[in-house]
Amino acid sequence: MSKMKEKDINIFKEVSKLENKGYKLSNMQKILLATDGSITIILDVLNGEISIKTLVQRFEKADSKIAEILDIEENEKVNYRVVLMYKDNKPLIYAKSYIPLKRLGNEIKEDLIKANIPIGRILRKHNIESRREIENIGIEPSDNELVKLFNSKEDLLTRKYVIIRDNERLIWIKEAFPLNHFTE
Repeated sequence: MSKMKEKDINIFKEVSKLENKGYKLSNMQKILLATDGSITIILDVLNGEISIKTLVQRFEKADSKIAEILDIEENEKVNYRVVLMYKDNKPLIYAKSYIPLKRLGNEIKEDLIKANIPIGRILRKHNIESRREIENIGIEPSDNELVKLFNSKEDLLTRKYVIIRDNERLIWIKEAFPLNHFTE
């Protein structure tokens, strides 16, 4: 296993690159892309307490790509989870995550398996001191699944980041939402 490597991206420059390509981002979109805090808290403040719907949750063995992302050995068990954050049946953010099981205590695993608790709330509930390091922000085309979930063919604003605890990658997350969301 290699020593953990961090990608140090300049969020301001990355947002500027998107805008220089002709994308006019709202302040809220910039905040959601750039925050190194909890998206759950931001969405709760904006919308009232949000909910999540777990679309996929399973335990699997890490392939070489996931092992590298999480800085673990290939074939180690990870939790793969895909959720949709929403409020009043309005989809807000789609997120997928990989979590190496060996880095979780039993209580956290139980909350994770319950499925419909956002990761930000789980970390807060268990007083997990951690930091988020954003690895990438960008724009991607939507796929058929996300067109149906969001009822939108708009391209997606995305961000990929890791949650780090005790200098280990605890969680890798990719979040996405359509360009026509959070425009106010």
